[in-house]
Amino acid sequence: MQNHPTLTLFSRIGLCLLALLLGVSSASAARFTTVIIDPGHGGRDKGAFWGGVRESHLNLAVANQLQGMLRHSGIRTVMTRRSDVFVSIPQRAAIGNQYRNAVLVSIHFNASTMTHIRGAETFHWGASGGVIANAIQRRLAPRLGVVNRGVHRKGFTLLVQSKHPAVLVECGFISNAGERARCATRSYQITAARAIHDGLMAYRALR
Repeated sequence: MQNHPTLTLFSRIGLCLLALLLGVSSASAARFTTVIIDPGHGGRDKGAFWGGVRESHLNLAVANQLQGMLRHSGIRTVMTRRSDVFVSIPQRAAIGNQYRNAVLVSIHFNASTMTHIRGAETFHWGASGGVIANAIQRRLAPRLGVVNRGVHRKGFTLLVQSKHPAVLVECGFISNAGERARCATRSYQITAARAIHDGLMAYRALR
């Protein structure tokens, strides 16, 4: 397992240009020392539930994998929940806002009544979050082998209330039977966590 992903020259240039376009200085990009990991939902809030698969359980599985990878890379991690318990969104934001020099990643799986919809997407609010979201999304969809639904700016309460650069990652649609079967596997969850980890480390490596 590598502590830091090896970025090609073009990847570095692309990320730096993206940071400049979004008004993010390289100094601020490299400053985080802590990642707040938010496994979405939990407890009485099970999130999406399709075909016997509960979103909140998948979120925690990916979050646990991500925590191990980040710790291996020397990054301090904080989990907004560690088990199947309910934590309100304001509480999640408050947990993260206690820490300095941090970024927040909220992990989710998607669902739709239109069960043909598939793919992964990443949401952000602020400019720094946009750089992180792009760094994660450019790895997430290709590595998972799913439809790339892109990066979107959206004012989810947790992202808005976070004092740190924050993103919300939707790792796949459990309402789609084929994708749900893959999402429920450990290999898919590890791949999703690795893509998020590598995106964060690429953002941190900006100079």
